[in-house]
Amino acid sequence: MNQNPREAQPESPRRLVELMTLLNSLKGEASELGTFAEIESKSVPAPYRKLLDHNDHMTIAVEGFHGCPVNVQVLQSRVEGSIYIREILLRRTTDQQVVQYGIVRLQLNTLDELPRQEILSEKIPLGRVLIEHNVMRQVELVDLWKIEVGPRLAERLGVEVGAITYGRTALIYFSDQPALELLEVLA
Repeated sequence: MNQNPREAQPESPRRLVELMTLLNSLKGEASELGTFAEIESKSVPAPYRKLLDHNDHMTIAVEGFHGCPVNVQVLQSRVEGSIYIREILLRRTTDQQVVQYGIVRLQLNTLDELPRQEILSEKIPLGRVLIEHNVMRQVELVDLWKIEVGPRLAERLGVEVGAITYGRTALIYFSDQPALELLEVLA
């Protein structure tokens, strides 16, 4: 009998995507990224709200907003068993300006070989790989965050320490299975 895992499990997406788990999956001190405060959608200012408050891929959202494709820069990555973790920047192709910072935790065993290999090649934004390979997926917004930028995130985004930006945590299901946890922070 096939059950939708979201119905079968008492855990909500919020419990499946823990901010601290994502932050602590990186090398270095998570606190150096900044201070994160959960925020309601109505409190997120434009244009951040339009870019974050949806159930679509951020790759599509930032490309639409900036009017050009984005490239991925992988800052660090590793595989732990069947879990692939990476810290990334998305950059506009037109001028290499950083538009997004992210942390990805992916269950590799939820993907077919070709999209898995393309993701592991670290040359194509993850959202684009999933779209191009027609991976059955559903993006689910979990939380919105107001972020006071710490030294590590300031360096990544090219902003001052203490600057305010916004981000989100999200969960992507592949064929109704929770497969991908994300932290996505706008520059």
